[in-house]
Amino acid sequence: MNERASKNETSMLPTIKVGRGVLTAPRPASHMRRAEDSAPCRKLSGLAVGLTVLLLSNVSSAAEANVALHWNQLPSLPDPIGVAAPFAGVSGGALLVAGGANFPDKAPWEGGRKVWHDMVLVLEQPNGPWKVAGRLPRPLAYGVTVTYGDEIICAGGSDEKQHFAQVFALRWQDGKLAQRTLPSLPRPVANACGAMLDTRFYLAGGISAADATSALAGFYRLDLKTPQPVWTELPSWPGTARMLALAAARDGAFFVVGGVSLTRGPTGQPVRQYLRDAYRYDPARGWKRIADLPHPIAASASPAPNLSDTTFLVISGDDGVNAALTSPAAHPGFTNEVLAYDAARDKWIRIGTTPAPRVTVPAVHWRERWVIPSGEQRPGVRSPEVWSLHAP
Repeated sequence: MNERASKNETSMLPTIKVGRGVLTAPRPASHMRRAEDSAPCRKLSGLAVGLTVLLLSNVSSAAEANVALHWNQLPSLPDPIGVAAPFAGVSGGALLVAGGANFPDKAPWEGGRKVWHDMVLVLEQPNGPWKVAGRLPRPLAYGVTVTYGDEIICAGGSDEKQHFAQVFALRWQDGKLAQRTLPSLPRPVANACGAMLDTRFYLAGGISAADATSALAGFYRLDLKTPQPVWTELPSWPGTARMLALAAARDGAFFVVGGVSLTRGPTGQPVRQYLRDAYRYDPARGWKRIADLPHPIAASASPAPNLSDTTFLVISGDDGVNAALTSPAAHPGFTNEVLAYDAARDKWIRIGTTPAPRVTVPAVHWRERWVIPSGEQRPGVRSPEVWSLHAP
């Protein structure tokens, strides 16, 4: 999360299987497997069957559905601390992770200074080493990133001094990193959310400056199939302005889910309100409010991983329960809950947990798995771990 230096800073585990209301005991360490040793086809089949049962049942918001989630670790980032809010995507068949921010010297509540990074890392094989691919145009984090074709589109973001409107594309080809410039956003923005729907990149919300006391309600579209794409401003969703929302693209629509709204506090500081409302944008019909989340959630892995033609996931996130802690060092970490939204039935369903709760991190579809690279495990604390979820 886009932390301030005070309290606003937001082991390899075995495969986790979740049954109906029961979390089965973890395997002993000797049975832990890395991603390259798994059998994805078998796992995908089991997950698809479980999901079918799940979606045909009317599961109460308090119950866990009968579906197995299969988590594995990929090689950790070479940065021993890890980063929050990097750009990430797939190009040339490889996974790229770029930029991000962390506290390399000491925690923010100890006076640590946040540092933004410009390094681009590449993982060409799930069991291979991370390599340095190159560098971003500048140190950058908290932007929106999507994969389109064979490029990774990076929009907006911030560094230590300001927020940016610039948009650029990264490509990994023949062992080299190439970059090209795309049209800038209509305004500087960080902590927005976005996703690809067909050939169109949608971007929503965010903030215009680090000390902002109100979030943005801007909603923009860039059609990447046109020879000279131009950002188009669209009508906003019928709800409050927000940042750190989840974006999803499924069932022919774009979704904005949860997030945080901001107001000005008594001493001029930004005050957060955690949100549970959610909205669906159909390009032909406009906006529609959908079922509220079971509870508020912000900064979960985005764009949301998809499970079927009509279903996407909300993996972890900040529910705001511990936001008022007087000592950030005492924060226990973010929720490990995994929710599924079934667009065909307008239902939220709790389907399991993640062994590695993370926020302010992208989700990337790579080689039949959804990858969560690094991210923030509690305020001020990142993790270099890279986790993957096998899904259709």
